[in-house]
Amino acid sequence: MKRVITTLAILLVVVVTGMSALVLLVNPNDFRAYMVQQVEQRSGYQLQVSSDLRWHVWPQLSILSGRMSLTAPGASQPLVSADNMRLDVDLWPLLSHQLSVSQVLLKNAVVRVTPDSAARLSKNAPQGPRDADPVAPSGGWSFDIAKLQVADSLLIWQQPGGDEYNFRDLNMNMEQDANKQATLALSTTLMRNQRNATVTLKGQLDAAQYPHRLTGQLQQFDYTLSGADIPPQGIKGSLTLQGEWNGDRQQFAFSNLQLTANDTTLTGQGEGHIAPPQRLALDLKATTLNLDNLLNGAPVAETPGVQRATVARSPVIAAPRETRNADSPLNEMDLALKLQADSAVWRGLSLTGLTVDAINQQGLMTLNTLRGKLGNGSFSIPGSIDIRQPETQVALKPQLRLIAIQPLLKAFALPESLQGNLSLDGELAGDTLNVEAAKRRWQGRATISASNLKLAQINLQQMVQRAVARVSDKVSNTEKADEGIESISAQVALNKGVLSFSDIEGNGQDLGLQGAGRVDLAQRQLDVTLGLKISGWQGDDALVKTLSAQPIPLRMYGDWDSLQYSLPVDAVLRDRLQSEAKSRLNQWIDRQKNDENKQNLKKILRP
Repeated sequence: MKRVITTLAILLVVVVTGMSALVLLVNPNDFRAYMVQQVEQRSGYQLQVSSDLRWHVWPQLSILSGRMSLTAPGASQPLVSADNMRLDVDLWPLLSHQLSVSQVLLKNAVVRVTPDSAARLSKNAPQGPRDADPVAPSGGWSFDIAKLQVADSLLIWQQPGGDEYNFRDLNMNMEQDANKQATLALSTTLMRNQRNATVTLKGQLDAAQYPHRLTGQLQQFDYTLSGADIPPQGIKGSLTLQGEWNGDRQQFAFSNLQLTANDTTLTGQGEGHIAPPQRLALDLKATTLNLDNLLNGAPVAETPGVQRATVARSPVIAAPRETRNADSPLNEMDLALKLQADSAVWRGLSLTGLTVDAINQQGLMTLNTLRGKLGNGSFSIPGSIDIRQPETQVALKPQLRLIAIQPLLKAFALPESLQGNLSLDGELAGDTLNVEAAKRRWQGRATISASNLKLAQINLQQMVQRAVARVSDKVSNTEKADEGIESISAQVALNKGVLSFSDIEGNGQDLGLQGAGRVDLAQRQLDVTLGLKISGWQGDDALVKTLSAQPIPLRMYGDWDSLQYSLPVDAVLRDRLQSEAKSRLNQWIDRQKNDENKQNLKKILRP
């Protein structure tokens, strides 16, 4: 045991002595010009190291420097700048005058991916072939980097003419072997407009054919979103996929995508092209798609078994600047989306069999297919959305078949005063794609029909029967349970929040109705008049005949929360009595005239 310890101690002394001698004999500043030269030859970038280089022996033989920067040709700002740089070098190649860098560590770095840091060639600069090999080293030195580590740094990303995004707490670790097989780990945080995003990823990359081709696998991508205009529980999930990049054609493709966002799961594939015009095609499938947990439009009330989210609004002083159509990336790209969801939730509505087939052509979005099922009914909403102009233009052609009315009213924050099944064929147009804008500014027309319609807490037959009983005891009718309206149809016109109903016709058990009216969605008011005909009367024949044939007007008007009614049955009966009295008076006058005429005739004919 003592011999083993003695041997290890001797080896340690030898290593420490050798490294100390190396530090004394080799000046790291001798490599400065070589590193600058090699970086420029291989990439064209300018490497600048502002301070002297110095050795660092333990625990890894390294070269330390102060502030450094890496600038692209013609750029006004460096691509990378850092307060500290550490180069971990291999010992044995250094003894034979070869610099082998096993790892580069940048501390407190600033990485700029902006138009100012992009390479800019002079107008007269010659351009070589894209597949040209890099220039070979001129001397007997070799230069190799196997690991790159960036710690506690900042990434500034900006597209030409776009906003600037600062990714803070950037930590990246990349390793590659001799075959250009790389592994990548990264984590960072983005804060903007009172919103926070945290990202952590791990992946593998095959760069053997770079820059012509890259392939890789995203093994882990975890993200968390929180802040203003995001549900209070935030949005968090993960992403995995396999991807490929074709540098010659500027194309990419990915497969085996699996994306989770809260309780939503998406799988699928896609491909695209980043050279103008940019193109992206997505083919996605979802087992569960809960839009209420992902979008701003949270449902109004709770429903058992359905997760809800209340959106936290940003303070007025922190409100982001108003987004404009010109800022949308959809104006610069072509997008094709195919989506199928077994089940989906939107504003509390449980949808099944949701199918979406949509395309975007540089700001003109066309919904070829948007259909699904809601309960025992179905819906289809094709249309278009145009954001190429400052004012959005929305045009939809909804088709509803036997959709339950009450859940639909609840989803649109309207009084749940109707029950039944709705069918609709219409055309709608507006300037903003959200529910509030549709209720206040949209226009359109539709033909609607409903079956098994019931009004909450209102029995039309009973209202008429009791009103007649208060006026006259000569007729009666058997009160029955509310059977509702078996079928009803109408024409509807929407004009900036006002629904106008015309040609209302309906029937039910012992009931017929006609009418018209209007509903003001913005002011939450209505004024509807229905002419009701009730059958099944018993008693005075004349009154029975009148009540069976004469429509009795029922007017409902006022605010939704304090609705008022008008049912003038007494006026109808009074008009009937007045009409009958006039008829009998006219008959008596006619009889009197006939008797007088007969007497006069007898006098004339008397001899």
